[in-house]
Amino acid sequence: MLEWLLPHQVAGTIYDIDLEKLQAEGISGIICDLDNTLVGARVPSATPELAEWLAQVRSLGFRIIIVSNNRRARVSRFAEPHGIPYIFSARKPVSTSFRKALDLLGLAPEQTVVIGDQMLTDVLGANRMGLRAILVKPIAPADESVFTRVNRLIERAAHRRLTRKGLWPKEDRQ
Repeated sequence: MLEWLLPHQVAGTIYDIDLEKLQAEGISGIICDLDNTLVGARVPSATPELAEWLAQVRSLGFRIIIVSNNRRARVSRFAEPHGIPYIFSARKPVSTSFRKALDLLGLAPEQTVVIGDQMLTDVLGANRMGLRAILVKPIAPADESVFTRVNRLIERAAHRRLTRKGLWPKEDRQ
């Protein structure tokens, strides 16, 4: 059961993910969480570094979509200036939003990766749909909601057990 929370890959940040390696492995789509994955939960727009990363993602031919449990106002304010399609109030890890994201991208699960900072939403949702999951460290954990903090306690316990079993992947650093 804990294996559902196991990411395929672990990275410090999105910037540590080798996009060219993903491309070589047949990945052409990215379903990405917003809060604490791309920017801190209280940061309204992309940093210059993130804008550069998004440009690199597109220049390599990746299709990208944001799937967030946050409200429409938060997600649209971030995504629309960058021309990124998005799904808000996603209710991750429920499969519906992941399925919709795949439809919008026009891709199959084996062509798509999910990047997020939470095991109980992003990784679990990805694994349930047969998507590859990359877990990144949260950008600003101090700004998280009470609900997310409770999730983090569960995630830490799962991480310890998966590590003890020798299943936790080694963190990628560029």
